[in-house]
Amino acid sequence: RIRRSLLRLAYLFALGYRTALTGTVSKARFVDKSAPKVPKTTPHSATMGDSAYSFSLTTFSRTGKLLQIEYALTAVANGRPSLGICARDGVVLATDKKLSSSLVDVESVRKVEGVGEAAGGGCGMVYSGVGPDYRVLVRNARKAAQTYYRQYREPKPISQLVKSTASLMQEYTQSGGVRPFGVSLLLAGLDADGTPRLYQVDPSGAYFGWKATAIGRNYTSAKAFLE
Repeated sequence: RIRRSLLRLAYLFALGYRTALTGTVSKARFVDKSAPKVPKTTPHSATMGDSAYSFSLTTFSRTGKLLQIEYALTAVANGRPSLGICARDGVVLATDKKLSSSLVDVESVRKVEGVGEAAGGGCGMVYSGVGPDYRVLVRNARKAAQTYYRQYREPKPISQLVKSTASLMQEYTQSGGVRPFGVSLLLAGLDADGTPRLYQVDPSGAYFGWKATAIGRNYTSAKAFLE
């Protein structure tokens, strides 16, 4: 044991003598404890996660997401549930219309709105999410339906009405100074060939045709029940 200890001391002494001659210091074995400790810093780019992009609508995060759209979908998921079922001869829209107080006039709160009745056709819209945003989209859809009727003297097909509404919602995902619409829509109506159709439009501007679907709170359970 003594011989082994002496060999270790000789090796360390020789190592220290060699580093002194070459002018280098071994960081692993020779540390100046009197020197102040400098905290390790991580580059800002390495610590910046998705939250750094949450206030920008037009900037993608590192994971390829627009976080404001994700937040809009969260607002939809927290809204009252709505569902639609497409049959051979029509489409059924239903929604939960619970009011915050019994003093509120029920007739003044409308969640299912008609679009295009004055133009000789008509489709229905229902939403989940932020109510004021829904009113803006309903007003725009009614103007689009009326403009189409004045030009062609026939009701606007539901597929074209869905496309124009989705285009408006998509514009609000790539413009500065605005935010996405905090609603998802279910639109029901007749297509150009008279076939009943049911569509869903999301805050990103994406739209899908469905046989039956649900949006809003507990939409996954509602979809599982419909399936």
